[in-house]
Amino acid sequence: MYTGAPGVAIIDTSSSTVTDKKDASCAAPVKVQWKESPVTVLRRIVTVLFALAVAGAVLAAYIAGYQIVWDSSKLFSFGLYGAFLVFHLVVQSFFAYLEQRKMRSRNLECSYTKTVALTISAYQEDADYLRQCLLSVKNTKYPSDKLRIVMVIDGNSADDRYMLELFREVFSDDDVGCLVWQENYHTWKPWEPPGSGELQLSTVEALGEMYHEVALDDPGKSEVEELIRRHRCVCIMQKWGGKREVMYTAFKGLGDSVDYVQVCDSDTKLDPLATLELVKVLESDERYGAVGGDVRILNLSESYISFMSSLRYWMAFNVERACQSFFDCVSCISGPLGLYRNDLLQLFLESWYNQKFLGTHCTFGDDRHLTNRMLSIGYATKYTARSKCYTETPGQFLRWLNQQIRWTKSYFREWLYNALWWHKHHLWMTYECVVAGVFPFFVTATVLELFYKGGLWDILWILLCIQIIGLIKALYACLLRMDLIMVFMSLYAVLYMTSLLPTKYFAMLTMTKSSWGTSGRKKIVGNYMPLLPLSLWWGALLAGLGYTVYKDCQQDWTLPDMQREALYLICGSAAYVAYWLLMGALYWFWIRGVCGKYQTLEEERV
Repeated sequence: MYTGAPGVAIIDTSSSTVTDKKDASCAAPVKVQWKESPVTVLRRIVTVLFALAVAGAVLAAYIAGYQIVWDSSKLFSFGLYGAFLVFHLVVQSFFAYLEQRKMRSRNLECSYTKTVALTISAYQEDADYLRQCLLSVKNTKYPSDKLRIVMVIDGNSADDRYMLELFREVFSDDDVGCLVWQENYHTWKPWEPPGSGELQLSTVEALGEMYHEVALDDPGKSEVEELIRRHRCVCIMQKWGGKREVMYTAFKGLGDSVDYVQVCDSDTKLDPLATLELVKVLESDERYGAVGGDVRILNLSESYISFMSSLRYWMAFNVERACQSFFDCVSCISGPLGLYRNDLLQLFLESWYNQKFLGTHCTFGDDRHLTNRMLSIGYATKYTARSKCYTETPGQFLRWLNQQIRWTKSYFREWLYNALWWHKHHLWMTYECVVAGVFPFFVTATVLELFYKGGLWDILWILLCIQIIGLIKALYACLLRMDLIMVFMSLYAVLYMTSLLPTKYFAMLTMTKSSWGTSGRKKIVGNYMPLLPLSLWWGALLAGLGYTVYKDCQQDWTLPDMQREALYLICGSAAYVAYWLLMGALYWFWIRGVCGKYQTLEEERV
C-alpha cells in the first residue's frame, strides 16, 4: 500500500461513482477525497515559487541580453543566457557522472523470488526484427518458473497471422497458449452487433417461461484472462485499437498474478541480463516504483538518420536520464525496456487507459504517461545502464519525423500533467522540466531575431557557438562512454535546428490527433504533413538570410570595423565549412565502413 503522499482520506457516502466491485449491487456509492496536509500545501507553494523563479531567471537573462565577455569591437561576445545554458549542461553532466559511477560500483543482489511478466506489443512488425525480439526474450537469464511472456498483436486479420506463427515457432518447446480474439477490451458492444443494430440475445427457458438475457460481457475477456494465467507463454491477436489498447490487454489479463511487469516492443532485442538487472533495482528499495534500462539502436548502420539517432539515444539515456535517476525522478521509462511494480500499475491501470486531453482519448505517449502515473503517487523512478536492449529506429527521414512528432505531442501533453506532481519529488524535476519546456521557444526567438535583425557575422557566430558547445558536449560523451564515435554527436545540433525545432510547433497544433504515429514497417510512409512545417521554417530562414545579405550589402565595407568584420566572416566561414567537410569525410570513410563492424560488435555483446 502506498503511503508516500501525505494526506487524509475522507469518505463521502452522499454522492459519487465509486463502489465496491465485489458487491456493486448493494454497496453504497462512496467518494474518496484527499485533504492535503499542511506540509503538502507548503511543498506545493515552494515548488510553484521555485518554478516561477527558474522561468523568470531564464526569461530575464534572455531579454536583458547582458554580455559577460566581449572583444573591443563586440564581434565576439558571450552573454548571460548562453552562460545559463552552459551551466545547465555542466550541472546535468556532473550528476549524470555521479549516477553512472554509483551504478558501476554497486553490486546489487537478486532474490530470484519475484515473478515477472514480460509483455510485448506488436503491430505490423518486420518478421526478422520480431524473430530477433522473441529469441532474445527466450534467452533471458531469469528463472523460467518466475518469468511469463505475453505478446499482444494489434490486429487480427490474416495479414497479421505471421506474427502469431512466429511466436509459436520460437516457443514451440514451451507451454504456449494462443488466441485470435475478434474484439478487444473496449470494443465489445452487445447492444450494437455488427451489421444488425439489434440486441444480442441468448434465449433460455425456465419454469415454462421464456427469458431474454442480454450478454453484457464479452466471453472473450474471460478466455483471454484464463489463457494468460494458465500458460507461461501467451500470444493474443485482437481487434486493432492502438498500442495503448494492446498494453492494456496484457496488463488487465495479468491482473495481480505477478510481482513485476516488464514492457518491451516487438522490434527490440533484449540483452540476456536485461530483466535481471531491472529486477535488482526494484528489489533494492521499496520506494522505487519503476525502472528503465539503456536503449540502444539495432539498425545504426542503415542511414545517417539512424546513426545520429543512435548517438542521441545514448546521450538521452546515459546523461539526461542518468541525471534524473540521481534525483529519483526519471521522466520517461521507455517502451522498449522498462519494469513496473504490478500492484501499483493495477491501481492506476484504468485511469492510465482512459486518459483524455482536450476531450480526446489519448493513444500515444503510453510509456511517458505510465511513468507520470507512477510519479503522481509519489514513487521514485530509476534508470540503470546495466540493463540494455537494442531497438529499431526509423532510417527514413520522413518516418523519423513522424516518430519525433508523436513523441513531441506526448512530451508537451505529459509536461502539463507532470507539473501537478512536481511538489512530490526533488526540485531538480521542477528545474529541468521548466528549462526543457521553454528551451524550444527561446531557440526559435533567437534564430528568427538573428536572421532578421542581425548581420551575417551574428548568424555565423551563433552557428560557431552551437558547434563549439556541441563539440565540447560530444567530447565529454566520448570520455564517459570511452568511445570516439560520440564525437559525431556534435552534428546533431544542426539536425535539431533544421528539422526537429519546427516540427515541435506542428506537434503542438495537432496534439489531439491520435495514432501510432510511426507507420508499421510493412507499410510505406504516407503521411507527408510533417514536411509542411519544415517548408515554412526553411522558407522563413532563407527569407531572413536574404534580407540580412541585402542589409549588409548596403554597408560601407571600406571602414576599418567593417574590414575587420569581413576578415572574421572569411575566417569563421572557412573554419565552419572545414569542420563540416572533415566530419563528413570521417563519416563516409570511417563510419560507413566501420559502422557495420561496430554494429556487429554491439550485437555480439548481446
